[in-house]
Amino acid sequence: MAEEMGADIKLIDPAELSKAMTGIAERSQRIVTEFLARQAADPTPHSFDPLNIGNAFIEMTARMMSDPAKLMEANLSLWNDYMSLWQNTARRLMGETTEPVAKPEAGDRRFKDEMWEENEIFDYIKQSYLLSARWVQGVVNDVEGLDGHSAQKVDFYTRQFVDAMAPSNFVMTNPEVLRATVESGGENLIKGLNNLLDDLERGKGQLSIRMTDYDAFKVGENIAVTPGKVVFQNDLMQLVQYTPTTETVLERPLMIVPPWINKYYILDLRPKNSFIKWAVDQGHTVFVISWVNPDETLAAKSFADYMKEGPLAALDAIEKATGQSSVNAVGYCLGGTLTVCTLAYLTAKGKADRIASATLFTTMTDFNEPGELGVFIDEEQLSALEEKMSGAGFLDGRDMAMTFNMLRANDLIWSFVVNNYLLGKDPFPFDLLYWNSDSTRMPAAMHSFYLRKMYQENQLVVPGGIVLDGVDIDLATIKTPIYMLSTREDHIAPWKSTYALTQNVSGPVKFVLAASGHIAGVVNPPAAGKYCFWTNSRKVKNPDTWLNGAKQEEGSWWPDWQAWSSKGVKQVPARQPGSGKLKAIEDAPGAYVKHRVV
Repeated sequence: MAEEMGADIKLIDPAELSKAMTGIAERSQRIVTEFLARQAADPTPHSFDPLNIGNAFIEMTARMMSDPAKLMEANLSLWNDYMSLWQNTARRLMGETTEPVAKPEAGDRRFKDEMWEENEIFDYIKQSYLLSARWVQGVVNDVEGLDGHSAQKVDFYTRQFVDAMAPSNFVMTNPEVLRATVESGGENLIKGLNNLLDDLERGKGQLSIRMTDYDAFKVGENIAVTPGKVVFQNDLMQLVQYTPTTETVLERPLMIVPPWINKYYILDLRPKNSFIKWAVDQGHTVFVISWVNPDETLAAKSFADYMKEGPLAALDAIEKATGQSSVNAVGYCLGGTLTVCTLAYLTAKGKADRIASATLFTTMTDFNEPGELGVFIDEEQLSALEEKMSGAGFLDGRDMAMTFNMLRANDLIWSFVVNNYLLGKDPFPFDLLYWNSDSTRMPAAMHSFYLRKMYQENQLVVPGGIVLDGVDIDLATIKTPIYMLSTREDHIAPWKSTYALTQNVSGPVKFVLAASGHIAGVVNPPAAGKYCFWTNSRKVKNPDTWLNGAKQEEGSWWPDWQAWSSKGVKQVPARQPGSGKLKAIEDAPGAYVKHRVV
């Protein structure tokens, strides 16, 4: 092992070590003192189990113990697997070649270091962990009698525990970390501890893991740089109109409604992968809603306010800017859900023609099967969340970010724990992770309504189940043509759940399924030559039946959408931002999107 780590072992200077540790101790004391002071000043009661995990695990344990024979059988199976592992390891130590008892799944980057395979001890540690992890998860999944929500919660948090206990997450059982520690004389751990303290300071006592080099990016300078102007703004949003790159444009403007859980520039990261720039280059007059990052003064803003001050206000502004009363709308994720509500609202008001067509990216409308996000939806958790929001007036963006990061904990939490805190490295500059870290707050009233009426009660699919600005929302009244894009590996808006909209509206829906996930499947420019997508013109009730009859197309879905969205729309001279009745307020991307939580 020592030879594999190299002969040059650095011994750290005791004086330097003492100085570093003294500084760390002083910073730690200050951070803890400030954190405790904030906790003492917070009037909001704190639950010992805000995620309501305890009851689910108590019930799971009771049901598991009620069938001791089944549990004993599982224990014997684990024992047999370990016997095979011990025998294989012993044979390897004697120089034989053996097949592993347990292998990491394809794409598991925790064990990418060659020592996990080449060194017998680390290979044993790896396989031992994999056997135990799969056994624990298998035993939990096999427990019978749990209701669906409790079973999902137990499975999810068991996986969180199993992921946290991976040997790659500990100094003494990660060969890469051990090697770095020996070679640097422990400087990696000191640097890592300083990185940890930096993250705690930035998060004001809460761990805010740095996923990328924040100094490498600046909104409006090297990301979100497509030229344009802010032409309208109100309390909740700025409306950005982009500068045309073609002499003529499609007569009907394109209005993009992004989610306000994240910032809109996921669609405008870099010129090479910007959907916004690409749409401009195809001849669209593109308008994008850039949502405000709300504070306590907007606590009472409702879901209806987001509709009125978002897409409805944007429609009026676009008409003033271009003279066009009708647009093609694009809604992404939560922005898509709002777009669907807006379609139903306009239909009820006799103004359905304000939106000639709607494109929906990864949009949930039927929340009966919301995927793993359903783990966080029950009365106890929602009540605790509302109690927390009542004090601040909003949901902290860091809380929302942690929720999404937990869905992919190995990639979005533990890989950075190892890189930043154990290896003592700075994270790599990555535009997507910069955007992912640029979290936003949720106004208390709006967020409570959204979680309860949609996720908990699934009222959006009930005619009149949701009332916005005095109007009953009924999806069945929607006759607007819809292009609906979902992604096959989406862990936030599962495609089979999004597919339900095809059955719930009255108008034509072109459903398209793209490869990859919630972000990569959407942001997939044609020039990248990546992935594929599936289409099927048949309107069938079952999503699996739809996929079985679908045609696979190679590459990006963007050209397919362009052909659909531009069909039958005539060309007019290009419109410059600020040339209509609305004058330019400031350059794109505007001020709202530049406000960071941390």
